[in-house]
Amino acid sequence: MHNNILVTGGAGYIGSHVIVKLHEVGYNPIILDNFSNSAKSVLTGLKNITGKDFTCYEGDILDEELLGRIFSENKIDGVIHFAAKKAVGESVEKPLYYYKNNVSGLITVLESMIEHDCQNLVFSSSCTVYGQPDELPVTEKSPKKPANSPYGNTKQIGEETIEDVVVSGSKIKSIALRYFNPIGAHPSAEIGELPLGVPNNLVPFITQTAAGVREKLTVFGSDYNTPDGTCIRDYIHVMDLAEAHVQAIKALESVNEVSHFDVINIGTGRGNTVLEVINAFEKVTNKKLKYEIGPRRPGDVEKVYAQVDKSTAVLDWKTKHSLEDSMRDAWNWQQKISN
Repeated sequence: MHNNILVTGGAGYIGSHVIVKLHEVGYNPIILDNFSNSAKSVLTGLKNITGKDFTCYEGDILDEELLGRIFSENKIDGVIHFAAKKAVGESVEKPLYYYKNNVSGLITVLESMIEHDCQNLVFSSSCTVYGQPDELPVTEKSPKKPANSPYGNTKQIGEETIEDVVVSGSKIKSIALRYFNPIGAHPSAEIGELPLGVPNNLVPFITQTAAGVREKLTVFGSDYNTPDGTCIRDYIHVMDLAEAHVQAIKALESVNEVSHFDVINIGTGRGNTVLEVINAFEKVTNKKLKYEIGPRRPGDVEKVYAQVDKSTAVLDWKTKHSLEDSMRDAWNWQQKISN
């Protein structure tokens, strides 16, 4: 096959796992990353897993000249676009930084693709576009709610930008994957999530607390309308998520129209409470986690999980890993980086 797939943000958490999956099925992934939210040690982890040194360009998606050079030096057959800032709290404090990077960066990528006749784009979107849904499970037809943060808004604007480009008749075929909650790590523990500073996500906070990096975990709220009072999310193993991107590229390659846009939820189709995640961690590690119940956190959605019929139908894909698999792999990765 040997099709060249440019992965922007390819050294990041999800991007690095997608690199592995692309390589496994015969694609040639090319990495673009500015390493602002990732580490160069990821490249070593990728080599340890695959035995291959991947072409890696260090730079920014806002750098039009660099993007032009990447497209000129390599015949790029498709792009998987991850490179974006993603901290909700930071986006509230620095909205212009987020709009410039996430929205202008996508525009730069699209312009380069059109200029170099590269049609296939998989866009990293998010279930944040749904806000607190009126009905569960969330389907792709569920209404998009006003975003709770500039970060969430950049994902909505990103989808709308791509759709407008497609409607204009530009030769772009794109699938926006709306992720739910990626967790876990590669089973080799060579790559995984590397949060900078205090983690924003539940699972890295759990593993860091168990490893002694954090004193304790605070569970935000225990009085929600859920089985145990804690929030519900749809947690998906990052390797399953990575495989969905490969299937999305394959699906785009088989689309006959010159312009195409679709959105697909990527989740497990079921929700787990915060306490269920903690219990799964304690079960697979035999470690008692130090946690306390705190007040609700402003902006938290009570419960959200995906309907996944469309991902099965369009991508011929479904999740294979359990919540316990995810917690085991996340813990093995935490132990590796703590040593």
